[in-house]
Amino acid sequence: MTAPLRQAESSIVRVVLDARAYDIVIGRGLLANLGDRIKALRSGARVAVITDETVAKFHLGAAEATLKASGIDCERVVVPAGESSKSYTTFEKTCEAIIAARVERNDLVVALGGGVIGDLAGFAASCVRRGLDFVQVPTTLLAQVDSSVGGKTGINSPQGKNLIGAFHQPVLVIVDTALLDTLPKREFRAGYAEIAKYGLLGDAAFFAWLEKNWQDVFAGGTAREHAIAVCCRAKAGIVARDEREMGERALLNLGHTFGHALEAGCGFSGRLLHGEAVALGTALAFEFSAHKGLIAASEAARAAAHLAAVGLPTHLKDVPGGAPGVDILMDLIAQDKKVRRGTLTFILVRGIGRAFVEKNVDAAEVRAFLTHKHAER
Repeated sequence: MTAPLRQAESSIVRVVLDARAYDIVIGRGLLANLGDRIKALRSGARVAVITDETVAKFHLGAAEATLKASGIDCERVVVPAGESSKSYTTFEKTCEAIIAARVERNDLVVALGGGVIGDLAGFAASCVRRGLDFVQVPTTLLAQVDSSVGGKTGINSPQGKNLIGAFHQPVLVIVDTALLDTLPKREFRAGYAEIAKYGLLGDAAFFAWLEKNWQDVFAGGTAREHAIAVCCRAKAGIVARDEREMGERALLNLGHTFGHALEAGCGFSGRLLHGEAVALGTALAFEFSAHKGLIAASEAARAAAHLAAVGLPTHLKDVPGGAPGVDILMDLIAQDKKVRRGTLTFILVRGIGRAFVEKNVDAAEVRAFLTHKHAER
């Protein structure tokens, strides 16, 4: 681990992908310099800013002002807020709006928003005119530490989350931590689940630091920026080594096999946010690892205790309105992107900070485990 950033200091994390390498710039107040950074990156480019109705109220005006101050022509594309925008319908409207804005192949798309906007705008950029470059300006904690980095883009299918998409790397990521000041507390907690995930999957020392300092991360300042930088460095390293998730990158899906099924089973609704589903899925992955004898029950309890202390769900009974039934969850797990030739793959653990890919997991064992967890009331 590195020392925390000093206040007002920005840091740059490089994602090393040969000719497609790009920077993640992390600091407070960076949105004000967006125009200058884009002008330096692509002089003369026209920009389409993709955002949602909620983010537009807080940050779109400032983004447009900095672009225009730098002499950059820009058009806005505003979609409804929420997971429902990761749909075929909104994807089509977004693509058509980018085309109507006369954005050409040497121009740029800017994704101004959380994970939904980053995934949607990035996927549209990957398809329009057979590929446009795009810049990520994540406005949620979850997007800043995870979804804005690494080039995973896509939309949801009624049969599961993120089943339609493409790998399409951004050319720049601007992580302005000041944008988190307007984030609702529930959304911040949900994003924190992804921060904890990095410690739980591969950095036991970072997880121990989070156990002691999580309240400072929530409060803001240097602890928050330090945590974000640690996560971005971890993901940048993994993406550089395994861009298309053929091996190590799958570890970033800790908690996501259970989590995506829970999220889809709840209808991609406000009942269970993505980060909340990841937290619950992570707790289940640790418990399933203990069930299989891979870790002590106390290790699973420690992981769940930290997530619960933050206010995240760790039991199926924590899902508002009740968790989806076992049959529904098993059907959705069978559609997970890590399934290979019909066999289940899970990210399990041999301890805190020691995740691994477990292939050929017995579906009957997963069903029995979930049945037992459903019975806990």
